[in-house]
Amino acid sequence: MKWRAFTLIELLVILSIIALVITILIPSLRYSKENAKAVLCGSNIRQLTMSLTLYDSENGTFPYSIDMNPVTPPAGGYAGNIMYDRAGWWWFQYIIDYSKHDFDSIMWCPSRRIKKIEIKYNELCGNYGVNQSVCKMSDSVEKRVEFIGKPLSAGGISNPGQTLLILDSGYSMINWWHATDKPPEPLGDLIENNAYVPGLWVNKDRDLWPGFEDDAVYGRHPGRKVNIGYGDGHLARIKADDLYVEKTGDTYRFKQPLWLPK
Repeated sequence: MKWRAFTLIELLVILSIIALVITILIPSLRYSKENAKAVLCGSNIRQLTMSLTLYDSENGTFPYSIDMNPVTPPAGGYAGNIMYDRAGWWWFQYIIDYSKHDFDSIMWCPSRRIKKIEIKYNELCGNYGVNQSVCKMSDSVEKRVEFIGKPLSAGGISNPGQTLLILDSGYSMINWWHATDKPPEPLGDLIENNAYVPGLWVNKDRDLWPGFEDDAVYGRHPGRKVNIGYGDGHLARIKADDLYVEKTGDTYRFKQPLWLPK
């Protein structure tokens, strides 16, 4: 049998077709990879939301976002960097015993875009944050009273099924001041005020700490969506811009989901 070899032109055509197919497939594969990360992130949020609600069921309230009253440090020491993060018990350190999963894995968002080495390995930065209107602080440097005091419980929230509990965030605690372009007063330069909703349009005009820009401006998940857990324990993935708080005159307009537990 006599074999016929490919001509140079035929080889070039075949290579061109292969290159075209690869060009078409790469964006699709990239999207599939990013969507898979978003699903894994949602699973992390699910586990954290479940642990928070279990804590609430047993203790009568959700945990503090940060509690600086305990005399002894948590097991493993204080989270974050002592140079610029507050020393105290963070919300996730209170709920470790309420999860069957490894907190070293579920506390890290697989889609985070934090690059600066000083914050890349800081678990407080660029992962998940609790809503400070629900999980309040024991104290605050700025004395913002609406975020200080005893944490709320699901039973004490008018609409827990519509109220934010935890979400993709630039810092481990977040509030509605970080989701508006006109907060009641300047946020200040503390790293905890660097909290943001990833992909929310107001972030492009914010004075962010170096290293947070990509995560804040471009978002983490396809379509600039964020994973969120609600006060009643259910989950959703919504567009970041749906969390925007608009100032109209002297008042602020809150959409759903709600930042404030009313």
